[in-house]
Amino acid sequence: MRALITLLATIAPATAFAASTAHVDNSGLFVWIFLGFCALIVAAQVVPAALMFFGLVKGIVGKTEADVKA
Repeated sequence: MRALITLLATIAPATAFAASTAHVDNSGLFVWIFLGFCALIVAAQVVPAALMFFGLVKGIVGKTEADVKA
């Protein structure tokens, strides 16, 4: 219990030093275009990765010729 009180007494004053104003985003249009382009690249890489993953899973759990003939 004493440790909890000590922890709270240590953390509580730290909130007094928090920023009092909201963060203003000064990013221009080109920054948002660049971030959108990066997101487009990531999204384009997810599609082939998902197809390869599902093909891998299908190959692992799928039936082989030995299983079909038995």
